[in-house]
Amino acid sequence: MPFQLGSPALDAVPIRLWRRLITRRLKMSDTGLLSYPDPRGDLGLRQALAGYLGVSRGIACDADQIIVTAGYCDSLSLICRTLLRQGDESWFEEPGYFQARYMLEAAGVVLTPIDVDDGGINVDLGRSKAERAQMAVVTPTHQSPTGVSLTLPRRQALLEWANDNESWIVEDDYDSEYRYRGRPIPALKSLDRTGRVLYAGTFSKVLFPGLRLAYLVVPPSEVVRFGETLSRYGHGCPQLPQAALADFIRDGHFARHLKRMRALYAQRRGYLQRALQTALSDRLSVELQAGGMHLLARCVGEERDVELAERAKGAGLKVEALSTWFADDTDRAGLLLGFTNIASEEDAIRLVSELKRAFDD
Repeated sequence: MPFQLGSPALDAVPIRLWRRLITRRLKMSDTGLLSYPDPRGDLGLRQALAGYLGVSRGIACDADQIIVTAGYCDSLSLICRTLLRQGDESWFEEPGYFQARYMLEAAGVVLTPIDVDDGGINVDLGRSKAERAQMAVVTPTHQSPTGVSLTLPRRQALLEWANDNESWIVEDDYDSEYRYRGRPIPALKSLDRTGRVLYAGTFSKVLFPGLRLAYLVVPPSEVVRFGETLSRYGHGCPQLPQAALADFIRDGHFARHLKRMRALYAQRRGYLQRALQTALSDRLSVELQAGGMHLLARCVGEERDVELAERAKGAGLKVEALSTWFADDTDRAGLLLGFTNIASEEDAIRLVSELKRAFDD
């Protein structure tokens, strides 16, 4: 749907290349593709990921530390089963990714909302509210949904807290591949010297959601524990797409694809930004962050974002209300609008016109 969050540009997915890689793997007549998969993930894919993360995110890891999962929430479920017990407490960004909140609460984790400001999650506030929490779930590179980056002092403070309390940090490296200005920000995991950070990534947004492949990097000290959990509960992801994805990364297609998509998304973001400023500047104020796949537009005046979002959805526009991403009541109103599938300036103008009509109606 127009403005939908988390969906990559489906018109730019390299379908022909993907079909060719899948066909090549099938022609190899490798019976391993037909057997039960390794619950840790295809070894070739894990090796390719280790190389990619070392170069692109500054993460020094080997294939044994990487686990292939069926998505970010699957990674969170695996973490909960391995490292936490029912009733354990975790910091959670406020606002934060609601699907992760639902999953953690369903797993019996007690979430303590910690405010996010222009510097990211407020670590001092977290220590005052829940010093002894067993875990913190964060999106430091591009906070979900505000788009701010966690500052270096707060990164260091967060790592210090985890080390002091022997707590865990889950780093969801949300949208880290898409940064349109400034230098790339290294992953929080790259600063981890004591093995307290678990790094989670996914291919849903950089390739296509139907692939259903993600990955988790665990500290060396926890490889055995996670292996035991996988032996009890893990059934593994389908082998064929994993093998094709390993080829996609190893042959250089992944790096080239990301470079193309960064340029494309920077252009499409500009389309939406200009259309919003032209048609709705009296009602919405666009906050242009350094990266990401959506725009945050703050409501001007007394507009209620939930009401505006409902009107938009009634017109077939998948706009999200910022206030619904908060665990507690808030007066911070805004709209979240995805731009990745807006193909042209004319497309943006047309969709924003539809959005304005929905608001006026």
